[in-house]
Amino acid sequence: MSKHAVKYWNVLSESSRNRWKALEQTNGMIEQVTLSKDDATGEYTRLTRFKSGADTSSFGSDHHPYPEEVFIISGRLYDQTNKAWLEQGHYANRLPNEVHGPFLCEQECIVLEISTSKTL
Repeated sequence: MSKHAVKYWNVLSESSRNRWKALEQTNGMIEQVTLSKDDATGEYTRLTRFKSGADTSSFGSDHHPYPEEVFIISGRLYDQTNKAWLEQGHYANRLPNEVHGPFLCEQECIVLEISTSKTL
């Protein structure tokens, strides 16, 4: 099986605004849009937008049993676990169970996430 996706569209255009979904318990400060997903494996590609002032400290750090690649498209985020600013152009290849976050965002930041299911 392969990832299903809309073939061509501008995810950042105003006409695509309704595709972004606010994450629960973030008061609209963090939004995500799934670009592609494989329902059989759970593998996905998505964008996450952290609005200026977003703070995920209340969620604590995170980890998951699958690898994840992240690329900062715009803005910057502070990863409190790794004590590092991730700025536009930064790339990270997180191994399974690698701890990351919580995050602080002082200016809007858009992050590309590519996750591979543990079933692959």
